[in-house]
Amino acid sequence: MHSTHLLLEEPIRMASILEPSKRSFFPAMTKIVGTLGPKSRSVDVISGCLTAGMCVARFDFSWGDAEFHQETVENLKVAVKSTKKLCAVMLDTVGPELQVLNRSEHPISLQADSLVVLTPNQDKEATSNRLPLNFGGLSKAVKKGDTIFIGQYLFTGSETTSVWLEVTEVDGEDVVCLIKNSATLAGSLYTLHVSQIRIDLPTLTDKDKEVISTWGVQNNIDFLSLSYTRHAEDVRHAREFLSKLDDLNQTQIFAKIENIEGLNHFDEILQEADGIILSRGNLGIDLPPEKVFLFQKAAVYKCNMAGKPAVITRVVDSMADNLRPTRAEATDVANAVLDGSDAILLGAETLRGLYPVETISTVNKICAEAEKVFNQDSYFKKAVKYVGEPMTHLESIASSATRAAIKVKASVIICFTSTGKAARLIAKYRPTMPVISVVIPRLKTNQLRWTFSGAFEARQSLIVRGIFPMLADPRHPAESTNATNESILKVALDHGKAFGVIKSHDRIVVCQKVGDASVVKIIELED
Repeated sequence: MHSTHLLLEEPIRMASILEPSKRSFFPAMTKIVGTLGPKSRSVDVISGCLTAGMCVARFDFSWGDAEFHQETVENLKVAVKSTKKLCAVMLDTVGPELQVLNRSEHPISLQADSLVVLTPNQDKEATSNRLPLNFGGLSKAVKKGDTIFIGQYLFTGSETTSVWLEVTEVDGEDVVCLIKNSATLAGSLYTLHVSQIRIDLPTLTDKDKEVISTWGVQNNIDFLSLSYTRHAEDVRHAREFLSKLDDLNQTQIFAKIENIEGLNHFDEILQEADGIILSRGNLGIDLPPEKVFLFQKAAVYKCNMAGKPAVITRVVDSMADNLRPTRAEATDVANAVLDGSDAILLGAETLRGLYPVETISTVNKICAEAEKVFNQDSYFKKAVKYVGEPMTHLESIASSATRAAIKVKASVIICFTSTGKAARLIAKYRPTMPVISVVIPRLKTNQLRWTFSGAFEARQSLIVRGIFPMLADPRHPAESTNATNESILKVALDHGKAFGVIKSHDRIVVCQKVGDASVVKIIELED
């Protein structure tokens, strides 16, 4: 990827920085994925999260049982109805994650320059000189001099709550390590990460499969976050498994890149996956600190050009305990937006953080400000050049709709779609205005019953930057006569007016199919 500089089309006036931001129904085009947990599972808090800007609710099965998560998802359904905000559901697998078990839950104090033994004997109690693991093959995977990192799950990397170890000896199944920094481990579960070492465990474990086939099916999950994706084959295997579960054959798979192995096979993984999650917590351990931003920029660029969502994690860790992010964190969120990220994923900040609603609101505001100086013109030219010529029919329509909307200063783009593909292609070109995706349901059957499609497609666009879906009346087909087209367009316009994104005399770009033809038209609203 060639390096580029952010070019603002016009200088920023210093006075404008002090002007309060205008409130909008769509506070930011960049989406927010919130992890629901102990501090964010009540109906009231979830409603606050939705109102603040959460579009996707993530359920992390690295901790908590299915019953706990089911209670939370039931509260989510109530909150969605009360707030009238669509929200997608993401199931995050455990994968080959190594964990230190502390059943007593007593804090464990580790002193620098002391030795600690990592043992697969789970009957042993966790102490300051012995830590039991959930994995019996660590002694075969590591050697003297290797680096191991341990911290509370969704660790912050703080040197007081996380510990660096150096392997000094392999003793049978035990691994003896030198403690590099003093730390206190609190809680019942800590994640263990071995830097740049392959762990011989399947990406989709038997436990993951059980959770997906029960809880996942029961809740019609929209996204599967495939933890520790290392090869394209991991994604193919997961998709094959989902295809056998009738209700989940539409579930999108987001490959979670967490280590060097996933980084080395990134291009092949991107080709197979529906989207990418850059798990910067674990990546930050595998990569030298000065290389993390390079991978982020290169990976997001590749996702952008492929038209697949890029999701960034670990941006405002300090807000787990504080009402405001650090200056570096606020800048990090903005840079993720300027890089082209589709969504920001909040983990510990909302799962166990003290201020889940405020965190979402703060991140949303930062995203909205960054979007104001995103160089769309430069991005658009890069995207068109990357696609090349001749363009496909749909690419041509999508890029034309985006360019037309910018030239006429349209307030929104309205796109009629039944699969969501057309709206996602338009969003790929990053228009500066919202794309209202009007999803037209289709009638389908499995030979036993008739159902309408559309809900999956609408919710799955909630993770794509710039798309705001609405589900249309199924009596209006996506490919229809002028009369029904005008009817459903009126519904979409009324929807936009009700939420304050469309006003009298606004120009609107409409993208729809009429018969076999794809049409882009510009309309100007009257009083």
